[in-house]
Amino acid sequence: MIRSKNIIGLIPAAGKGLRMGLPFPKELFPILINQKYQPVAQFAVEKILQTGVKHIVFVINEAKTQLINYFKDGKNYECQFSYVFQNSLDAIDQISKSPGLAHAIDSAYHLIQNKTVFFCMADTIIIPRDAMKNAYNERKYNSDIILCLFKTNQPENYGMVEIGECGEKITKIIDKPQSTALEWMWGCIIWKPIFSEFLHNQIQIHKIFDFASILNKAIDQGFRFSPYKIHDGQFIDIGNTDICNLLSQINIK
Repeated sequence: MIRSKNIIGLIPAAGKGLRMGLPFPKELFPILINQKYQPVAQFAVEKILQTGVKHIVFVINEAKTQLINYFKDGKNYECQFSYVFQNSLDAIDQISKSPGLAHAIDSAYHLIQNKTVFFCMADTIIIPRDAMKNAYNERKYNSDIILCLFKTNQPENYGMVEIGECGEKITKIIDKPQSTALEWMWGCIIWKPIFSEFLHNQIQIHKIFDFASILNKAIDQGFRFSPYKIHDGQFIDIGNTDICNLLSQINIK
């Protein structure tokens, strides 16, 4: 079994979240569980903790101090929590957009380098909760990057994954296509240190900031991508404003 000091959790939470119009960070959106409310970001935390991770890094911006106030140092989860600030690339346009997902990941490079990374988005719910643990246990030996895949009928909202005929090789990532026959999207990712180095190089040297482009370049360069299809799973992105009212009424077991 991999030692806990060689693995780390990574949860980006630096998005502006303006679409939802909430008076608090969207990562703290309350979800009803067993008649009690918990913030949506706790789902990502719990998924990662199940893998044996003892250190989780949140990437935040200056508006996410409430997230720090809620999760604190992680002692209540028997885990160490660290917080990294993602600085804006363009000071002129700080209000309307963030630098993006790849840049958020690289903001934590000094903490995630040389470690296997368990990566989840803070504003999503993934069912079953042991999805990442199962994916890692099944695919860890022959993979550089494991993509946990979920079926979706809204490909325009997600990173869609093209899989070869054998069903075991990822051939392309298509981000938010307006029209596609692809059914599987990636929901969370596990990667080995070699990909953190690659992403850091693409951002710092080649100035490539689009995460899908970096994934595709890694595919082209022969990184071992492994799909893990979660056939009976569910992926819910609370950033989709159409489901916010629904989520507030759902009791997720």
